[in-house]
Amino acid sequence: MKKTFVLVGAVAALMVSGQVAVADGKAVYDKSCKACHTAMKPKLGDKEAWAPRIAQGEAAMTASVVKGKAPMPPKGGAANEADVKAAVEYIISQSK
Repeated sequence: MKKTFVLVGAVAALMVSGQVAVADGKAVYDKSCKACHTAMKPKLGDKEAWAPRIAQGEAAMTASVVKGKAPMPPKGGAANEADVKAAVEYIISQSK
């Protein structure tokens, strides 16, 4: 019986630690994108500047950020692709 509780506890711990937190697009933007997109174009919320990028679609925008585009480094300085996707979704929501 004691072994069962230990096993159940170990499995539960692995399941919890294996869960990936959903990236918060605004938080990622604020941490990794805001400095440049406040000082340089396109600025967040500039509908005219973002329109051609948004027209390409979210997947194309995300791919561009993941690859990087001078002067933007790969992933825009974000930690991973999930963060990039969340930031792109946030930028789109604020710039339509």
